Amino acid sequence: MRIRPFSLERYFARHEFSARRLMGSSDPEAMTLADLLALEPGSAERLGDLWLGYTESLGDPGLRRDIAGLYGTAGPEDILVFTGAQEPIFTFMNVALGPGDHLIAHSPGYQSHFEVARASGAELSLWEGDPEHGWAPDPGELKRLLRPNTRAILVCAPHNPTGFLFTRDAWLEVVEIARRAGVWLFSDEVYRGLEHDPADRLPAACDLYERAVSLNCLSKSCGLAGLRLGWLACHDRFLMGELAAFKDYLTICTPAPSEFLGGIAVRQAETLYTRTRDRLVANLDLLEGFLERHQDRFAWQRPRAGSTTFPRLRQGSAEAFCEALVRETGIMLVPSGRFDYGDAHLRFGYGRKDFPEGLIELEGYLSSRV
Repeated sequence: MRIRPFSLERYFARHEFSARRLMGSSDPEAMTLADLLALEPGSAERLGDLWLGYTESLGDPGLRRDIAGLYGTAGPEDILVFTGAQEPIFTFMNVALGPGDHLIAHSPGYQSHFEVARASGAELSLWEGDPEHGWAPDPGELKRLLRPNTRAILVCAPHNPTGFLFTRDAWLEVVEIARRAGVWLFSDEVYRGLEHDPADRLPAACDLYERAVSLNCLSKSCGLAGLRLGWLACHDRFLMGELAAFKDYLTICTPAPSEFLGGIAVRQAETLYTRTRDRLVANLDLLEGFLERHQDRFAWQRPRAGSTTFPRLRQGSAEAFCEALVRETGIMLVPSGRFDYGDAHLRFGYGRKDFPEGLIELEGYLSSRV
C-alpha cells in the first residue's frame, strides 16, 4: 500500500515537542502514573507483580469485560483491544473496504478516516458538516450520497475537529439510514464522555445497530494518550474475527502494562471524564470570551462536546497565521489544511491546564499585530 503522508501528524512532528504551548492539541491534560494508581488502592503493588510476557491477542479477558461494561449491550466477546485508536481504524478500513467499494466519511475529519480507505482502492464521498449550523451535517445529504457499492458510513461523534454533537433524534436517524442501506456504521467515539452537559451523551452506535462498529480509546476522554490503548466494540462475530486476524500482522497484542493501567482507567472512567470535563468547560468559557472580543477576526459557534473547536479566520490564510504564531510566540494552533478542509479555519484544543495562560499570550500577540 502506498498512502499519502498524514498531514496532521507531520505537522505535530514539527511542533508538538518544540512549541511552548499546545493550544491546538486534541488530547486533554494527562496525569501521572502515581495519580492513576491512586484511583485504586493497592494497584501499585499489583503493578509491581505484573508479568511482562505476551498478552492475549484479543486483549486481556478482564480488561475486555471492564470495557464491555461501558456499553449497554456488549459482552467481552464483542470487544477487541488494540494499540491506540489509529491501529483499529487502519484495521477496519483494510478488512471492510477494498477496490470498488464506497465509503462515506464525516468531514472535516481525521485524515486516516478516509485516507486508508482511499489507499486501499475504495471510492470516497465526504459528508460535510455545515459551519453555519454548528457543523451539523444534513441526514438528507447522507441518503443522497449512498450508492449501490457503499460498504460503510464513517462518523465521528462527538466530532473532531469541530466539537459538533448530534442531537439524539439526528443520531438515531443516521443509524436508521445505515440500517436501511445494510452498510457498516463505523463510529469514532473517542470523545464520548466529554459531552459538556453529561445529559447529552448519546448511545454508542454498537448498542443501536448490529452492523455498527464503535471505536474508543483512553487518549481523549480519559487523558491517557501515553498508554496507547484503544478498542472496537461490535456484535458481528465474523467481522470481529476478520479484524483480529488482520491485527496479527500489526501489533499482535497490546503491552501488558498498558492493559493493567488501562483497566484502572476503564473502571474509573466516569471519574476521569468528570476530571477532564470540568477543565474543558472552564477553558471553553474563557475561549468564548476571547472569541467574542475578537469577532472582527474570528467566526465561531460554541461546541457542545469534545476538546476541540474550529473557528474561522475572517481574513487571511490559516496556515500562514499558524506558522507565524508558532514561530513568533511558541504557541501552536492547527490550520484547517491539515484536515483537508481549505485554509480558513483553526483548530483550538482547550483541554490543557495552561490554556488560560496561552489565551492571554495569544491576545497579546493579536494586539501587537493591529
